[in-house]
Amino acid sequence: MNYRHLGKSGLKISELSLGSWVTYHNQVDVEKAKTILKTAFDLGVNFFDNAEGYMQGKSEEIMGDALLQLGIPREQYLISTKVFRGGNTPNEQGLSRKHIIEAVDRSLKRFHTDRIDLVYTHAQDKDCPIEETVWAFNEVIRQGKAFYWGTSNWNALDIAEATTIAEKHNWLPPSMEQPQYNLLHRNRVEKEFAPLYEHPGIGLTTYSPLAYGILSGKYNRGAVPEGSRATVPAYQWLRERLLNPEKIAMVEKLSPIAADLGVTLAQMSLAWLLKNPHVSSVITGASRPEQVVENMKAVDVVPLLSDEVLARIESVLSGFAEDPDED
Repeated sequence: MNYRHLGKSGLKISELSLGSWVTYHNQVDVEKAKTILKTAFDLGVNFFDNAEGYMQGKSEEIMGDALLQLGIPREQYLISTKVFRGGNTPNEQGLSRKHIIEAVDRSLKRFHTDRIDLVYTHAQDKDCPIEETVWAFNEVIRQGKAFYWGTSNWNALDIAEATTIAEKHNWLPPSMEQPQYNLLHRNRVEKEFAPLYEHPGIGLTTYSPLAYGILSGKYNRGAVPEGSRATVPAYQWLRERLLNPEKIAMVEKLSPIAADLGVTLAQMSLAWLLKNPHVSSVITGASRPEQVVENMKAVDVVPLLSDEVLARIESVLSGFAEDPDED
């Protein structure tokens, strides 16, 4: 495993990490989580991603219980949470200072720890002043409850505004952004965010590296394998995205490139993300330890992606119209 700096910060984060979205509580209980997390940690993963909104906090509880029972020294791994959807009452949602501070306190209890390494907004709150949000995250850091803060699914203009506000008040600006990024979803990371890599120097911890599973190839020809994300009752909205004929057609054209390299399409897709120097960590998902092992092999695929191979990939994707980003 290789480690990269989180943007311009001094924090070192494994270039492949492990997230819990969809799987924890839906497909993974504490015992399964222990096996998956231990497998990832033994392979060099030091970053585990979560959010208060994942299964109404159940995902954090499962991960927290599993890490506690594994007994891995706290200083050897990084955990994150994302704040926005914490409950059904008005002040359990959004990015007010009240909700941010109380959400972090609840996540600390679920994780059985006294600090969270990375804390993010989980969306943009158009009803809350950005200044209030920036102040609240700085207060959380001042209290020692978190070390770094950042955004997720924000647009570049609002990240820039948050940075300007932080600099005006001598506060800590956002250190990272967590966007969707994969072969089929590229514009925001590669174009819109381009000015932000120099200033404030954000790092990316990207999610959905396999486009919700499409880039694994298992949905080719419109198949829906039993046990896949498309079969999870709480995530039936994914079926429309996963069974998109245009996307499946792209994937079927990419598959021979991976085959020529002697690797899986998923491994090639993950390795392609690691070619981007602005990506600090690619968040992977797994419901079984075997999936973790296969995903981590992507580190060894990166050297195989020569200029010629990258050009073949680009030729397949040329003209593909990706879904617009939603703020």
